[in-house]
Amino acid sequence: MPDDLGASLREHALLEGDFVLRSGRRSSYYLDKYRFETRPELLGPIGERLAATVREHEPETARLAGPALGAVALAASASLASGLPFVIVRDSAKEYGTANRIEGLFEEGELVCLLEDVVTSGGALAQSVAVLREAGLVVRHAVCVVDREEGGSDALARIGVRLRSLYRSSDLVPSATTAENPHG
Repeated sequence: MPDDLGASLREHALLEGDFVLRSGRRSSYYLDKYRFETRPELLGPIGERLAATVREHEPETARLAGPALGAVALAASASLASGLPFVIVRDSAKEYGTANRIEGLFEEGELVCLLEDVVTSGGALAQSVAVLREAGLVVRHAVCVVDREEGGSDALARIGVRLRSLYRSSDLVPSATTAENPHG
């Protein structure tokens, strides 16, 4: 049974129907990150919970990181809650201005904790890890709001990153089928 924040996530962000996920998989449910990232009454507590999880599991973190666009609001909220600065990881370098893949200041060798909204296969997070590591940052942990329990944790473990989640899909989605949720 989810706690009050989990119940609010389910109430405001859970959609049921037929959805294609970023991973290409189909699902009978979708957790719409924009429905929780754009509501201050949810974003604030999520940022606090993310910050607490980072402190607990990666206390030496010097900086947070959030992939654009989905995790930027989460990183900002967790940054405010923790006092840790953050960087934004772009999907690709912009073709104007600084042409950076990572926006924000950082020092090579810093320990960074990556934040994400919803993790399915882990592919998008693995790409962000590669970008951060290529820039000389150290990434050992990622914290997501929801782990859909569809292989993301294992995929990240293969590249040396431990995934922590505030919630698992089986915590929030009672209708998740065993085909979609082999661990639940």
